[in-house]
Amino acid sequence: MSEAIAGLHPELLWRHFAAIARIPRPSKHEAEVAAYVMETAARLGLPATKDSCGNVIVKKPASTGREGAPPICLQSHLDMVCEKNAEKEHDFLKEPIELVRKGDLLMANGTTLGADNGIGVATSLAVMEDRTLEHGPLEFLFTVEEETGLAGAQHVDGTLLESRILLNLDSEEEGAVYVGCAGGRDTVGRYSVSRERVPTGLAPLTLTLKGLRGGHSGLDIDKGLGNAIKLVNRAVLALSAAGGRLASMHGGNMRNAIPRECSAVLFVPAEKLDTARALVQDLDALFKEEYKGVEPDLVLLLAQADEVQGTVLTQGSQDALCRAIAALPHGVLHMSAEIPGLVDTSTNVAVVATTETEVTLVTSQRSATPSRLTEAVQSVQAVMELSGAQVESSDGYPGWKPNLESPILKVAKDSYRSLYEKEPEVKAIHAGLECGILGERVPGLDMISFGPTLVSVHSPEEKIYIGSVEKFWEFLLEILKR
Repeated sequence: MSEAIAGLHPELLWRHFAAIARIPRPSKHEAEVAAYVMETAARLGLPATKDSCGNVIVKKPASTGREGAPPICLQSHLDMVCEKNAEKEHDFLKEPIELVRKGDLLMANGTTLGADNGIGVATSLAVMEDRTLEHGPLEFLFTVEEETGLAGAQHVDGTLLESRILLNLDSEEEGAVYVGCAGGRDTVGRYSVSRERVPTGLAPLTLTLKGLRGGHSGLDIDKGLGNAIKLVNRAVLALSAAGGRLASMHGGNMRNAIPRECSAVLFVPAEKLDTARALVQDLDALFKEEYKGVEPDLVLLLAQADEVQGTVLTQGSQDALCRAIAALPHGVLHMSAEIPGLVDTSTNVAVVATTETEVTLVTSQRSATPSRLTEAVQSVQAVMELSGAQVESSDGYPGWKPNLESPILKVAKDSYRSLYEKEPEVKAIHAGLECGILGERVPGLDMISFGPTLVSVHSPEEKIYIGSVEKFWEFLLEILKR
C-alpha cells in the first residue's frame, strides 16, 4: 500500500485508488484498468460485462431486505488526463502515478493525479466490495475515453442497464449536487505552410513560456489564468517586428486543458539580438504584471537554440498563423443570466503543433445554450478560415438540462441535510459530464452528479482534499440507504 494513503478513511476506497494509480490509463488505453475492474468483480462473485467500446458494467444484488428498492447505477470514467511539467520525466503509458501527501491534500509528483475520475472509480469499487452496506440493487458503469470526447458514453448500450436512477461520481466540489452541464465541440484548424531557407545573418533562438497553472478548460476558464499559446504568440509578434522569423511553435497537450507551456524557435538578425533580449525581458515583466496574483510562477525566456530546423516559415505563412492566434477568442464569452456566477459559453485555444508542412491549432468551445455554442464555433471557424486554414469541427456532445423537480435530487438534499444539518448547493457545471449523453442513451434516467473536492484538475497541480472524500463517501452511502 502506498505510504501516501496510509491511515486514510474509508480504507477500502483509498486502497482501490492507490491500486488504479499504479495502472497507466490515458484515454484510449483503458484496457488494463478495465481488466482490474473485471478481476475485482470476478473475485467478489459479481457479474460483469465489457461492451464493444470497452465500457464495463458490473451488477451487485441488493442487501438483505432491500430487494424491492429501485436499482441505481453508479457511474464513473476509467481514463485520466495525462499532463506533466516539462522537466518531469514520466511515461504515462508505462509508469505509475507517484502519490504525494501534504497535510489534507493528496497530489502527484509533477504529473496529473488522476483523481478525475479515479476517485469515482475507486468509490464504485469500494461499494462493490463492501458487504456491510445497506442498498437496493446496484449497477456500476465504468466508461472509457471520457476525456477525449466522451466516446464511451456515446456508445453505451442502454439495454444493458436496468437502472433509471444514475449517480454520476465525477464532480469536484464536496457539498454541491450538480443537475446540469454544458455541451461542447472541438474546432481544429490546419494551416498548410510554406518554408524557405533561413536568410543569412540570422541567429537561432528559443522562446519559452512556462510556469503557468493551467487547469480545466471549463471549470477554470473564468479564473483569469494565462494561456501559454496566446502569450508566446504575443512575444513572437513583437520579435517579428524586429526581423524575427518563425521556424516552429509548440504548446499545450489536451483540448480540454488550458495550455501551461509553449515554446517557439525563431531566427533573429544577429545585429538585433540585444533588441530581442530587451523585448522579451520587457514582455516578461509585462506578463507578470498582467497576471499578478494569478500566475506567480510565470516566466518568459529567450535563449540560444542548440538544435534548430534549417528552414523558417515564409513571411506570408508566419503572418497568417500569428495573426490567427492573436485573433482567436479565448476565455469566457457569456455568463449565465439565470444562475449567478455560472459561465454559460466559453472557448479555449488549447494546442498548437508544427510539422515541416503544417501547423495545427486545436480549440474547444463549451456552452449550456446550444445556439451560443453554435455561435462560438462559427466565430472560431471564421477566424481560422479567413487566415487560410482548413477547418474541422466535431459533432460534440450535448448538454444536460437541469430538472429541479428530480426525485433523486430530493433524496440527495434530504440525505445531506440529515448528515450535516445544512442544505447542499444545487448547481450546474461549465464542463462536459457524461450525464447529457447517458440521458439520451437511456431514456428516462433521473440523474445527479457529485463528488469530493478537487482543484486544478487536468494539470500537474491537481489535488484532492482528503477530508472531503470521507464526507463524499458518507453522503453516497446515505443516498443508497434511503
